[in-house]
Amino acid sequence: MQELNEFLLLIDSYIGSHNWFVYLLLGTGLFFTMYLGFPQFRYLKYAFQIVKGKFDKEDDEGDTSHFEALTTALSGTVGTGNIAGVAYAVYLGGPAALFWMLLTAVIGMTTKFVEVTLSHKYREKAEDGTISGGPMYYMKSRLNFTTSSGKVIKTGTLMAVIFAVATVFSSFGTGSLPQINSISNSLNSTFNIPHIATGIVLSILLAVVIIGGIKRIANVTSKLVPAMAAIYFIGAFAVIIYNYQNIWPSLVSVFADIFTGSAATGGFLGATISFAFNRGVNRGLFSNEAGQGSAPIAHSAARAHEPVSEGLVALLEPFIDTIVICSLTGLTLLSSGVWNQKHQNVFQKSDIEIIDGVYSDVSDADKQTLGNHVMGEASLPLFTGSLDVVEGEIKNDVSIIHSRSLAESVHIFKGKELFNGELQVEEGILIKSKGITLKGKSLMHSAPLTALAFTKSWFGSWGQYIVAIGLLLFAFSTAISWSYYGSRAIIFLFGVKGVKYYRLVYVLGFFFASFIDTTIIWTMSGITVALMTIPNLIGLLFLHKEMKTEVSSFWQEFGKRFPNDKLPLFEKKNE
Repeated sequence: MQELNEFLLLIDSYIGSHNWFVYLLLGTGLFFTMYLGFPQFRYLKYAFQIVKGKFDKEDDEGDTSHFEALTTALSGTVGTGNIAGVAYAVYLGGPAALFWMLLTAVIGMTTKFVEVTLSHKYREKAEDGTISGGPMYYMKSRLNFTTSSGKVIKTGTLMAVIFAVATVFSSFGTGSLPQINSISNSLNSTFNIPHIATGIVLSILLAVVIIGGIKRIANVTSKLVPAMAAIYFIGAFAVIIYNYQNIWPSLVSVFADIFTGSAATGGFLGATISFAFNRGVNRGLFSNEAGQGSAPIAHSAARAHEPVSEGLVALLEPFIDTIVICSLTGLTLLSSGVWNQKHQNVFQKSDIEIIDGVYSDVSDADKQTLGNHVMGEASLPLFTGSLDVVEGEIKNDVSIIHSRSLAESVHIFKGKELFNGELQVEEGILIKSKGITLKGKSLMHSAPLTALAFTKSWFGSWGQYIVAIGLLLFAFSTAISWSYYGSRAIIFLFGVKGVKYYRLVYVLGFFFASFIDTTIIWTMSGITVALMTIPNLIGLLFLHKEMKTEVSSFWQEFGKRFPNDKLPLFEKKNE
């Protein structure tokens, strides 16, 4: 199992986690932003009008309304990334990472607009009468080429198959297994609910929802998304208002270090500009899924006669998901002050590194040295040998790095008792340490950090329950939406007959992941996301002229139907 995970990590390092992938995503969004004349700004108010039904026709074909398609797609993107992902970005790159996350969302609005428009244009009707769409359909229809001799090269068909297969795997790696794993861990730590009990109850609920198809899914998500957003907003605003004196300093910290990187402060050991940029862009892209090609599958089912109108609806997703919700999470983390403070916690073994030598983060020289180490710029010597532990305390001259911070007040337990004896370490990593637990003070990250931030208000410790409930609703809604994405990919590959088998496996996987380790699934997810995104972005770039033609035609028709409405800047009415 370990060998498989290492192999997947190696693949992911060349595909999903590499800088060139981030640049491809950003570059595509920037190209279309310039090429289409900043549609995320010029068309924003029209997007809100279309969600409310403007431009609809009675004979529009589809399975859902604009609002239902929007909430279904949002339920797939608004998830653990908004709670855990923002905290992880700030933990890695400091406040400046939040700026790059927001800038990425602005660019992602255009990418989402383009991919949904083209996918909606080439959607098809499945054997069961439902609408089936997504990037695989425009790839199949428009990206095959004919040579001068008349031979058809099925480039597009191959790209479509790769995309559809990756979508199926990503539905497990993104939408099902990690989501229930996060839910069950959160409910167990907060309410002491057994993992398997969570798995049983939510698997049954998931099955009931997804068996009803897109109409039931849309009906559930159209109610679930506003409800979960309301609960989360109440908790976040309570923290921000309670710590009102920190609002302005928090906002300043986001913009002050954009081009310098975040300086070391508290337990945070600093982050360079490139580090903050990379982490902010990475988390922003994967929070709103712009360019991945998942949301176009949901939007393809919407009732609309003009593909561009549905593309405009999709333009709102990164705005809501990242610019609104992620900003709220980020400001909550910064204003509460928890992001750079060390907190008592149980150490995750994967986040532990044992350094040879004693260092202090009070000393400026040591802090700089430690900061260079955690950012990978200049590594410190790792400890190898035996740790001598007496009454839980380490007697060797070593320093423990946990969660990219210098750990303090570290005690080692075996079970519930303080440990006495020796522990073996190889290259800074504890080996043969089954049953051993380390506790102490260090930085925290992901969902636990957000949960801690939510306690810094009038709600006190009750604030953590808002995060637990929010995580439950966000993650469960993500699982619902991704079951639909996967089923549409199955229809493309095997036809309607394969959907019932897919749904069965999806629910069973959801159940088992509630109580087993999903580390490998998370790694596989990074690969499958890349295998969805790369062919989709290539396809969008190939069809850039067609996209511009579609946009021009849309505004011409809009001008005819609503002659008294003012068109966006630079768009001309058809005289």
